[in-house]
Amino acid sequence: MTAEEADTADTAGDAGAAIGASTAIEVGAVAAKRTWRRQLLAARRALAPEVVAGAGPALAQRVLALPEARGATCVAGYVELPGEPPTGALLAALLDRETRVLLPRQAAVALDFVEWDGGPLGAGGHGTRAPAHGSVRPLSDAQIVVTPALAVDQRGVRLGRGGGGYDRALAQAAAGALVVALLWDGELVARLPAEPHDRPVAAVVSPTRTVRLA
Repeated sequence: MTAEEADTADTAGDAGAAIGASTAIEVGAVAAKRTWRRQLLAARRALAPEVVAGAGPALAQRVLALPEARGATCVAGYVELPGEPPTGALLAALLDRETRVLLPRQAAVALDFVEWDGGPLGAGGHGTRAPAHGSVRPLSDAQIVVTPALAVDQRGVRLGRGGGGYDRALAQAAAGALVVALLWDGELVARLPAEPHDRPVAAVVSPTRTVRLA
């Protein structure tokens, strides 16, 4: 083997080792996320029904108190799944303000955002509810994007349910949009496992706290 061939082999070996290490880290993150999800979902199932049902007004008040909400003409939200922080009061308040509301609906491989006027909701895919009628609008219309999450860490890393729909969708948000996750108290944590495709949030709102993240 020539010196040039040896250098090439060393370089290839270094690259292979780096790829192997990167793959191991990503596999570790995936497994760690599964563990987090199991624990967080179990904690949510243990919440008293009256706690869940009564949290909506406080969450709405906190989101609407954000400075960005004062002049927002369009907000993307969602209809909560069982056990998630409720969004009904927030969506109703936005419509009362005559703010345009976008809600997600599962498409083939991503989420479409449909403009909602308060009309009937139907099946949105994966157990969600979405507008039965309405035009699909770009997520970039929204000045605020309110997202579901199981937890968020101090860096803004968001842990979802694992489908990747919101990570793909948030890539289409306007550059200046405020991305806010709704959480239960205790779900803002020090550090979560992260992967390269994860999209961060800039703030979290729980029934008792509003926290801006770096």
